[in-house]
Amino acid sequence: MEFMIEAYKLSKNYGKNMAVCDISFSVQKGEIFGFLGHNGAGKTTTIRMLTGQIYPTSGFCNIAGYDSTKEQELIKPIIGVVSDTQNLYERMTGKENLILFADLYGIKKNRVQEILALIQLQHRSKEKVETYSNGMKQRLLIARALLHKPEAIFLDEPTRGLDPTSAREIRETLKELATSGVTVFITTHNMEEADTLCQRVAFIKKGKLVAMDSPQNLKIQHGQRSLLITLLNGDKRMIPLFNENDVQEAIRAFGSGEIQTIHSQEASLEDVFVRLAGNEEAK
Repeated sequence: MEFMIEAYKLSKNYGKNMAVCDISFSVQKGEIFGFLGHNGAGKTTTIRMLTGQIYPTSGFCNIAGYDSTKEQELIKPIIGVVSDTQNLYERMTGKENLILFADLYGIKKNRVQEILALIQLQHRSKEKVETYSNGMKQRLLIARALLHKPEAIFLDEPTRGLDPTSAREIRETLKELATSGVTVFITTHNMEEADTLCQRVAFIKKGKLVAMDSPQNLKIQHGQRSLLITLLNGDKRMIPLFNENDVQEAIRAFGSGEIQTIHSQEASLEDVFVRLAGNEEAK
Protein backbone atom coordinates (compact mmCIF):
# COMPACT_ATOMS: atom_id res chain seq x y z
CA MET A 1 0.00 0.00 0.00
CA GLU A 2 1.49 3.34 -1.09
CA PHE A 3 0.95 6.29 1.27
CA MET A 4 1.22 9.83 -0.05
CA ILE A 5 0.56 11.59 3.28
CA GLU A 6 1.64 10.35 6.72
CA ALA A 7 1.29 12.05 10.09
CA TYR A 8 2.60 10.52 13.31
CA LYS A 9 1.84 11.89 16.79
CA LEU A 10 1.54 15.36 15.30
CA SER A 11 1.02 18.21 17.80
CA LYS A 12 1.08 22.00 17.63
CA ASN A 13 1.02 24.36 20.61
CA TYR A 14 0.59 28.11 20.63
CA GLY A 15 1.74 28.99 24.11
CA LYS A 16 -0.59 27.17 26.48
CA ASN A 17 -3.13 26.58 23.72
CA MET A 18 -2.86 23.16 22.06
CA ALA A 19 -4.24 23.54 18.53
CA VAL A 20 -3.45 19.95 17.45
CA CYS A 21 -2.82 17.12 19.89
CA ASP A 22 -1.00 13.87 19.08
CA ILE A 23 -2.80 12.95 15.85
CA SER A 24 -1.74 10.12 13.54
CA PHE A 25 -3.14 9.11 10.15
CA SER A 26 -2.10 8.19 6.61
CA VAL A 27 -3.61 8.86 3.19
CA GLN A 28 -3.15 6.59 0.20
CA LYS A 29 -2.06 7.75 -3.24
CA GLY A 30 -5.13 8.74 -5.29
CA GLU A 31 -7.43 8.85 -2.24
CA ILE A 32 -9.86 11.66 -1.44
CA PHE A 33 -9.50 12.15 2.31
CA GLY A 34 -11.83 14.41 4.29
CA PHE A 35 -10.69 16.20 7.45
CA LEU A 36 -13.78 17.35 9.32
CA GLY A 37 -14.23 19.50 12.39
CA HIS A 38 -15.78 22.68 13.78
CA ASN A 39 -14.12 26.07 13.36
CA GLY A 40 -11.04 26.14 15.56
CA ALA A 41 -10.80 22.36 15.83
CA GLY A 42 -7.34 22.24 14.22
CA LYS A 43 -8.05 21.56 10.54
CA THR A 44 -6.17 24.48 9.01
CA THR A 45 -3.28 24.11 11.46
CA THR A 46 -2.93 20.47 10.39
CA ILE A 47 -2.84 21.40 6.70
CA ARG A 48 -0.18 24.02 7.39
CA MET A 49 1.98 21.48 9.19
CA LEU A 50 1.52 18.86 6.47
CA THR A 51 2.50 21.32 3.75
CA GLY A 52 5.51 22.69 5.63
CA GLN A 53 4.07 26.16 6.25
CA ILE A 54 4.52 25.82 10.03
CA TYR A 55 6.56 23.49 12.20
CA PRO A 56 4.90 21.00 14.54
CA THR A 57 5.67 21.22 18.25
CA SER A 58 6.18 17.46 18.25
CA GLY A 59 5.68 14.49 15.97
CA PHE A 60 6.35 14.48 12.25
CA CYS A 61 4.62 14.38 8.88
CA ASN A 62 5.75 13.08 5.50
CA ILE A 63 4.63 13.80 1.96
CA ALA A 64 5.66 11.12 -0.55
CA GLY A 65 8.28 10.01 1.96
CA TYR A 66 9.78 13.48 2.44
CA ASP A 67 9.81 15.16 5.85
CA SER A 68 7.53 18.23 5.72
CA THR A 69 9.69 20.20 8.14
CA LYS A 70 13.17 19.22 6.96
CA GLU A 71 12.73 18.72 3.22
CA GLN A 72 10.40 21.56 2.22
CA GLU A 73 12.22 22.26 -1.04
CA LEU A 74 11.60 18.67 -2.13
CA ILE A 75 7.94 18.81 -1.12
CA LYS A 76 6.97 22.09 -2.79
CA PRO A 77 7.16 20.73 -6.37
CA ILE A 78 4.87 17.78 -5.58
CA ILE A 79 2.02 19.50 -3.68
CA GLY A 80 -0.62 22.06 -4.51
CA VAL A 81 -2.40 24.13 -1.87
CA VAL A 82 -5.77 25.91 -2.11
CA SER A 83 -6.26 28.05 0.99
CA ASP A 84 -9.55 29.27 2.44
CA THR A 85 -8.96 32.79 1.04
CA GLN A 86 -9.27 33.76 -2.63
CA ASN A 87 -5.87 35.42 -3.02
CA LEU A 88 -6.06 36.17 -6.74
CA TYR A 89 -5.03 39.24 -8.72
CA GLU A 90 -8.48 40.66 -9.41
CA ARG A 91 -7.42 43.23 -12.03
CA MET A 92 -5.65 40.64 -14.13
CA THR A 93 -7.41 38.14 -16.38
CA GLY A 94 -7.75 34.53 -15.40
CA LYS A 95 -5.16 33.54 -17.98
CA GLU A 96 -2.75 36.25 -16.81
CA ASN A 97 -3.03 34.97 -13.23
CA LEU A 98 -2.01 31.51 -14.36
CA ILE A 99 0.78 32.74 -16.65
CA LEU A 100 2.27 34.71 -13.76
CA PHE A 101 2.53 31.57 -11.61
CA ALA A 102 3.62 29.44 -14.55
CA ASP A 103 6.57 31.81 -15.00
CA LEU A 104 7.44 31.48 -11.30
CA TYR A 105 7.48 27.69 -11.60
CA GLY A 106 9.22 27.69 -14.99
CA ILE A 107 6.23 25.96 -16.57
CA LYS A 108 5.60 26.04 -20.31
CA LYS A 109 2.73 28.28 -21.46
CA ASN A 110 0.83 25.44 -23.13
CA ARG A 111 0.18 24.02 -19.64
CA VAL A 112 -1.94 27.11 -18.92
CA GLN A 113 -4.26 26.24 -21.80
CA GLU A 114 -4.44 22.61 -20.64
CA ILE A 115 -5.42 23.56 -17.11
CA LEU A 116 -7.98 26.15 -18.26
CA ALA A 117 -9.64 23.40 -20.28
CA LEU A 118 -9.57 21.03 -17.31
CA ILE A 119 -11.47 23.47 -15.09
CA GLN A 120 -13.66 24.68 -17.98
CA LEU A 121 -12.62 28.33 -17.82
CA GLN A 122 -11.07 28.70 -21.26
CA HIS A 123 -14.09 30.68 -22.55
CA ARG A 124 -13.68 33.30 -19.79
CA SER A 125 -9.89 33.24 -19.49
CA LYS A 126 -9.40 36.67 -21.13
CA GLU A 127 -11.77 38.44 -18.72
CA LYS A 128 -10.62 40.13 -15.53
CA VAL A 129 -10.95 38.04 -12.38
CA GLU A 130 -12.98 40.82 -10.70
CA THR A 131 -15.83 39.91 -13.06
CA TYR A 132 -15.78 36.23 -12.05
CA SER A 133 -18.33 34.57 -9.79
CA ASN A 134 -17.14 32.97 -6.53
CA GLY A 135 -17.34 29.56 -8.19
CA MET A 136 -15.16 30.65 -11.11
CA LYS A 137 -12.61 32.19 -8.75
CA GLN A 138 -12.46 28.95 -6.79
CA ARG A 139 -11.89 26.95 -9.96
CA LEU A 140 -9.11 29.36 -10.91
CA LEU A 141 -7.46 28.82 -7.51
CA ILE A 142 -7.56 25.07 -8.07
CA ALA A 143 -6.14 25.56 -11.56
CA ARG A 144 -3.27 27.58 -10.12
CA ALA A 145 -2.53 24.83 -7.60
CA LEU A 146 -2.47 22.24 -10.39
CA LEU A 147 -0.22 24.09 -12.83
CA HIS A 148 2.90 22.14 -11.88
CA LYS A 149 1.10 18.76 -11.92
CA PRO A 150 1.33 18.02 -8.17
CA GLU A 151 1.00 14.52 -6.77
CA ALA A 152 -1.12 15.76 -3.84
CA ILE A 153 -3.43 18.73 -3.44
CA PHE A 154 -4.66 20.25 -0.17
CA LEU A 155 -7.92 22.21 -0.17
CA ASP A 156 -9.27 24.17 2.81
CA GLU A 157 -13.07 24.54 2.52
CA PRO A 158 -13.03 24.60 -1.32
CA THR A 159 -16.82 24.86 -1.78
CA ARG A 160 -17.64 27.24 1.07
CA GLY A 161 -20.04 29.97 -0.04
CA LEU A 162 -20.58 28.48 -3.49
CA ASP A 163 -23.94 27.88 -5.13
CA PRO A 164 -24.95 24.21 -5.63
CA THR A 165 -23.97 24.17 -9.31
CA SER A 166 -20.49 25.61 -8.70
CA ALA A 167 -19.94 23.29 -5.73
CA ARG A 168 -20.86 20.28 -7.86
CA GLU A 169 -18.40 21.36 -10.56
CA ILE A 170 -15.62 21.60 -7.97
CA ARG A 171 -16.45 18.13 -6.63
CA GLU A 172 -16.41 16.63 -10.12
CA THR A 173 -13.00 18.19 -10.76
CA LEU A 174 -11.66 16.67 -7.53
CA LYS A 175 -13.02 13.24 -8.48
CA GLU A 176 -11.28 13.46 -11.85
CA LEU A 177 -8.01 14.38 -10.15
CA ALA A 178 -8.22 11.40 -7.81
CA THR A 179 -9.01 9.10 -10.72
CA SER A 180 -5.83 10.32 -12.42
CA GLY A 181 -3.80 9.41 -9.31
CA VAL A 182 -3.66 12.76 -7.49
CA THR A 183 -4.16 12.54 -3.73
CA VAL A 184 -6.82 14.97 -2.50
CA PHE A 185 -6.84 16.20 1.12
CA ILE A 186 -9.89 18.31 1.84
CA THR A 187 -11.39 20.10 4.84
CA THR A 188 -15.09 20.86 4.75
CA HIS A 189 -18.08 21.66 6.95
CA ASN A 190 -20.41 20.08 4.39
CA MET A 191 -21.11 16.57 5.67
CA GLU A 192 -23.15 15.59 2.64
CA GLU A 193 -20.25 16.61 0.44
CA ALA A 194 -17.79 14.58 2.51
CA ASP A 195 -20.12 11.58 2.42
CA THR A 196 -20.37 11.51 -1.36
CA LEU A 197 -16.84 12.66 -2.20
CA CYS A 198 -14.42 11.07 0.28
CA GLN A 199 -13.22 7.47 0.50
CA ARG A 200 -12.37 8.11 4.16
CA VAL A 201 -12.94 10.91 6.64
CA ALA A 202 -11.44 11.87 9.99
CA PHE A 203 -13.25 13.84 12.70
CA ILE A 204 -11.15 16.24 14.74
CA LYS A 205 -12.41 17.81 17.97
CA LYS A 206 -10.38 20.31 20.00
CA GLY A 207 -7.24 19.21 18.20
CA LYS A 208 -7.77 15.47 18.75
CA LEU A 209 -8.90 12.82 16.29
CA VAL A 210 -12.11 11.21 17.55
CA ALA A 211 -12.92 8.95 14.58
CA MET A 212 -11.55 7.88 11.21
CA ASP A 213 -13.03 5.48 8.64
CA SER A 214 -15.09 5.41 5.47
CA PRO A 215 -18.34 7.42 5.71
CA GLN A 216 -20.35 4.22 5.28
CA ASN A 217 -18.55 2.39 8.08
CA LEU A 218 -18.92 5.35 10.42
CA LYS A 219 -22.65 5.49 9.76
CA ILE A 220 -23.00 1.75 10.40
CA GLN A 221 -20.86 1.77 13.56
CA HIS A 222 -22.08 4.98 15.17
CA GLY A 223 -25.35 5.87 13.49
CA GLN A 224 -28.90 4.96 14.43
CA ARG A 225 -31.23 3.62 11.73
CA SER A 226 -34.85 4.60 12.04
CA LEU A 227 -38.26 3.88 10.55
CA LEU A 228 -40.42 6.71 9.23
CA ILE A 229 -44.09 5.73 9.15
CA THR A 230 -46.69 7.99 7.53
CA LEU A 231 -50.38 7.37 8.27
CA LEU A 232 -53.28 8.15 5.94
CA ASN A 233 -54.33 11.03 8.19
CA GLY A 234 -50.92 12.66 7.62
CA ASP A 235 -49.37 11.82 10.99
CA LYS A 236 -45.73 10.81 10.88
CA ARG A 237 -43.81 8.74 13.41
CA MET A 238 -40.03 8.25 13.58
CA ILE A 239 -39.08 5.04 15.39
CA PRO A 240 -35.48 3.96 16.17
CA LEU A 241 -34.52 0.56 14.77
CA PHE A 242 -32.16 -1.66 16.70
CA ASN A 243 -32.93 -4.89 14.82
CA GLU A 244 -35.25 -6.22 12.14
CA ASN A 245 -37.87 -7.28 14.69
CA ASP A 246 -38.44 -3.62 15.50
CA VAL A 247 -40.11 -3.15 12.11
CA GLN A 248 -42.97 -5.53 12.90
CA GLU A 249 -43.24 -4.26 16.46
CA ALA A 250 -43.49 -0.69 15.18
CA ILE A 251 -46.26 -1.61 12.75
CA ARG A 252 -48.23 -3.41 15.46
CA ALA A 253 -47.82 -0.43 17.76
CA PHE A 254 -50.02 1.65 15.49
CA GLY A 255 -52.97 -0.65 16.06
CA SER A 256 -55.81 0.32 13.78
CA GLY A 257 -54.01 3.33 12.29
CA GLU A 258 -53.90 2.99 8.52
CA ILE A 259 -50.34 3.17 7.22
CA GLN A 260 -49.65 5.02 3.99
CA THR A 261 -45.87 4.64 3.65
CA ILE A 262 -42.95 3.07 5.53
CA HIS A 263 -39.37 4.17 4.92
CA SER A 264 -36.20 2.87 6.52
CA GLN A 265 -33.62 5.62 7.02
CA GLU A 266 -29.94 5.23 7.90
CA ALA A 267 -28.11 7.83 9.92
CA SER A 268 -26.43 10.62 7.98
CA LEU A 269 -22.75 11.45 8.30
CA GLU A 270 -23.87 14.69 9.95
CA ASP A 271 -25.71 12.68 12.62
CA VAL A 272 -22.55 10.70 13.32
CA PHE A 273 -20.38 13.83 13.36
CA VAL A 274 -22.63 15.57 15.89
CA ARG A 275 -22.66 12.44 18.04
CA LEU A 276 -18.85 12.05 18.03
CA ALA A 277 -17.61 15.63 17.71
CA GLY A 278 -20.47 17.41 19.46
CA ASN A 279 -21.77 20.90 18.78
CA GLU A 280 -19.63 23.90 17.86
CA GLU A 281 -18.03 24.04 21.29
CA ALA A 282 -14.60 23.81 19.70
CA LYS A 283 -14.72 27.40 18.45
